[in-house]
Amino acid sequence: MRLDKRWWLVVVLAGLAAACYALGFGHFLSLATIKSRQAELEAWRTAQPVLAGLLFFAGYIAVAALSLPGAAVMTLAAGAVFGLGWGTLIASFGSTIGATLAFLTARWLLGDWVRSRFGERMAAIDAGVDRDGGFYLFTLRLVPVLPFFMINLAMGLTSMRPRTFYWVSQLGMLAGTLVYVNAGTQLARIDSLSGIVSPGLLGSLVLLGVFPLAARKIVDAVQARKIYARWKRPQRFDRNLVVIGGGSAGLVTAYIAAALKAKVTLVEKNAMGGDCLNTGCVPSKALIRSARFLSQVKRSQEFGIRSAQAEFDFAEVMERVQRIVKEVEPHDSVARYKSLGVDVAEGSARIVSPWEVEVTLHDGSVRRLTTRSIVIAAGARPFVPPIPGIDQVEVLTSDNVWNLRQRPERLVVLGGGPIGSELTQTFARLGSKVTQVEMAPRILLREDPDVSALVTARFRSEGIAVLVGHKAARIEIVNGEKQLVAMHEGQEVRVPFDALLVAVGRVARLEGYGLEQLGVTTGRTVEVNGFLQTNFPNIYAAGDVAGPYQFTHTAAHQAWYAAVNALFDPFKKFRADYRVIPWATFVEPEVARVGLNELEAKEKGVPYEVTTYGIDDLDRAIADGEAHGFVKVLTVPHKDRIVGATIVGEHAGDLLAEYVLAMKHGIGLNKILGTIHTYPTLAEANKYVAGNWKRAHAPLRLLVWVERFHAWRRG
Repeated sequence: MRLDKRWWLVVVLAGLAAACYALGFGHFLSLATIKSRQAELEAWRTAQPVLAGLLFFAGYIAVAALSLPGAAVMTLAAGAVFGLGWGTLIASFGSTIGATLAFLTARWLLGDWVRSRFGERMAAIDAGVDRDGGFYLFTLRLVPVLPFFMINLAMGLTSMRPRTFYWVSQLGMLAGTLVYVNAGTQLARIDSLSGIVSPGLLGSLVLLGVFPLAARKIVDAVQARKIYARWKRPQRFDRNLVVIGGGSAGLVTAYIAAALKAKVTLVEKNAMGGDCLNTGCVPSKALIRSARFLSQVKRSQEFGIRSAQAEFDFAEVMERVQRIVKEVEPHDSVARYKSLGVDVAEGSARIVSPWEVEVTLHDGSVRRLTTRSIVIAAGARPFVPPIPGIDQVEVLTSDNVWNLRQRPERLVVLGGGPIGSELTQTFARLGSKVTQVEMAPRILLREDPDVSALVTARFRSEGIAVLVGHKAARIEIVNGEKQLVAMHEGQEVRVPFDALLVAVGRVARLEGYGLEQLGVTTGRTVEVNGFLQTNFPNIYAAGDVAGPYQFTHTAAHQAWYAAVNALFDPFKKFRADYRVIPWATFVEPEVARVGLNELEAKEKGVPYEVTTYGIDDLDRAIADGEAHGFVKVLTVPHKDRIVGATIVGEHAGDLLAEYVLAMKHGIGLNKILGTIHTYPTLAEANKYVAGNWKRAHAPLRLLVWVERFHAWRRG
């Protein structure tokens, strides 16, 4: 019923607009007509001032509401007929009320459709409107760069409140209205609109447009002065930048600052390289590689090998992991970064003022540094939930599991996310009897259900007990045996174990270096704006401590913005771009994704088409004995523009790079299809899925005519 009403309104509005043009309404809203009838209009206003004012006011509202041309001429007429005072009053309120009606009409007619079609983009726009919409609307009203009717319609499609739209428009258009109404009082001297819209006048309006920008800077300066009021700003600074934390975000921030010839100090209290080098990416991938080799030995008959065996010692495997860490360690070492021009301080940092950082070095000495800017890159740590009885057992996490030298016979892994799933499969392949416990209905919950199903099936085929929908209730020790008690569909399930590995998420490191005392705003992470600034404009945060993603590569990505903004604000700063973020989970089959998957597209209301290709059909995958998995690409309906890609299979993380590049630079599936891919390689899967999309969008009508053309040529 609502849709019918909307279409009726469209018909009525179109009819009114057509009638106006058919009746020559535009002729009456010309400068020549107004000038020729100026005396007659003034006489009418003198004879019936109230009626004339009301009719003119209603006409102005109608012109603005229907987005008809002629509003500028009507503003001139308001000055010519009613004078500067009453003319300004009538034109100001008439234009604003009419604009608000156009705003509301656009929202009622097109709002739902636009949100259903462009849900994700509109969410980003609405976030900006909620933050700065009034300010930018005010600027657009002051400087008539865009036609006002376009502004009215566009703002109607956003989340801006009508009240805000009204008063900002009224205030923003007032300066221009005054100029035009004043010009209208001199109508007899004006021969064309160019007499009003002169270079001098436009220059004045541009200066008016600069005013709100300058005003915003002044407001920011006042707010900053209030924030910094408790501290005395140093006369000069020892450093341009101090970086707290030597993980991925901190290392890249310091590297960029040094490359830009800034004086930078990097403070790290533990090991350089952070979690990624020491307890995350590097050791986990080293252990996964050893475990995968063992799994391939068990599959020897699949490769035509009658029998194969591998003897190993768990402790030696774990020692290899540490050797790999040591081999990579020089890339992130103190010596390397000092050679790059970074002053590295090994110790604990504490922010004592917005411009001062106190560093307690490992030898007990204390350095107090003054700095123009600070970047917090303190990272995150594993979260251990307060499960009753958990303090009775030693808890393994991704931080300390690398210290193991004796393989646990029965291992319970609590958590079905990427870290939990990687370690679950790895320890199972190393010979542990592993039970994975996840409270959600499936593991890898952020991925599409078909992805989770494929990985779960592989886990179970390798002897892993995957218990989904099981919530850990408590830990008990019964007759000397450790047991996890979980609740599943109202029933208790007991899982005996020798070791418990908790991988249920990570929490930002927010304590121990002065954030609370300083007054830096925090929640689950350090709260930052789009430029990675905290509530103190010269203090930034990047990486896991800031979120929203906890990946090494996103930490490095954020570090560029944090470094450049910290060094060059207020002259120039850049908003962090998260549009194309890839990630991978290194289980087997490997899972990699960039952009949206089906789950997220549905949640965000983003329309999409899905195209898939089964890797079981790929020649190289068949030859390698790895014919499993798929490539799934989401595209804009009826177009080849990629909005997301998921790959499940061998080397998925490597294959994903083609889609990351495509999304970053606007390359569609047609161009991927037209790119030569080496045969036989796994990368051909990307071309074949593009081929599937092309077949699904074949121009059927054209092909009918092509068929007739070939028949004609055969005679």
